[in-house]
Amino acid sequence: MANIQEIADYTGFSKSTVSRVLNQKNYVAPRTRDLIEAAIVKLDYVPNAMAQGLSMGQMHNIGVVLPHNEHPYYTQLINGIMAAAFAANYRIMLLPSNYEAKVELAYLQQLRRKVFDSMIFTSHEISRQTLMTYQKYGPIVVCQDPGCLPIAAAYTARVPSYVAAFEWIKAQGYQHISLLATRASNVSATSKTTFQAYEQVFHQAPEPTLIRTGIRKQQDGYAAAAYFVTQKRPLDFIFANADDVAAGARQYYLEHDLPVPAMMGQENQLSSQLLNMATIDHHLYEVGENAAKLAISGAVRQFRVESEFIVR
Repeated sequence: MANIQEIADYTGFSKSTVSRVLNQKNYVAPRTRDLIEAAIVKLDYVPNAMAQGLSMGQMHNIGVVLPHNEHPYYTQLINGIMAAAFAANYRIMLLPSNYEAKVELAYLQQLRRKVFDSMIFTSHEISRQTLMTYQKYGPIVVCQDPGCLPIAAAYTARVPSYVAAFEWIKAQGYQHISLLATRASNVSATSKTTFQAYEQVFHQAPEPTLIRTGIRKQQDGYAAAAYFVTQKRPLDFIFANADDVAAGARQYYLEHDLPVPAMMGQENQLSSQLLNMATIDHHLYEVGENAAKLAISGAVRQFRVESEFIVR
């Protein structure tokens, strides 16, 4: 595969003349253009898209950092990001991090080297202050509430819906409530918000023995139910971090001919609709769309999307 210098050597014209033909510029004689275009075909020249993008200062690439894709939170978020990016002729590259700070920093170095025009952090281990130091290399968007920090963000407001959900649970008379979470509250803003909302309504912290972390998918819900059964803990309600997780827990009780406790999920998945189960819709598709638009525009703005408690 030839390069511009080889085309110039073959035709006898300068690199700048070859470049003008490649970039469809004027000021090239018709005969010269014909000779160069013939050489391009004969030598099988293919433009280097990355080099062209760098020369124009833009690659139309968005790096999307996510710890994993096992939870519907990320699926719905990515779907929204993809829709907005595609509409603007941008490509996205998914960058798994597994919540490893050194991996996230390596991705930021790629932003610095212009591999990406911008980056979206669906969740992150490194501090927002660290993220802010890289904003000079390109737009960075986070998907959590950044507070008063000047960083672009698109996020869902969870507190009102969590409080409404726990007030509803309390009103139904449930007392022994299991909380299923992806990560512990000391490392997860979402878990921390969930536990704080619980305490606000019940005026006490959640019972530690009824909290299970590391929960991401349906199989985890199934395993959590098995754990609670073996522990013989009193349990009359399961507050799951996804509808499919709650469905997995329900499956365990049914398969073992055990009474099924009341349950609530999150993300308004098909499973909660089919099971007529209460849920919380965080409207993550909309969050993703707004995150992509911020990454493309470079605007340092914050979009807050209200979540919704759905009773069924």
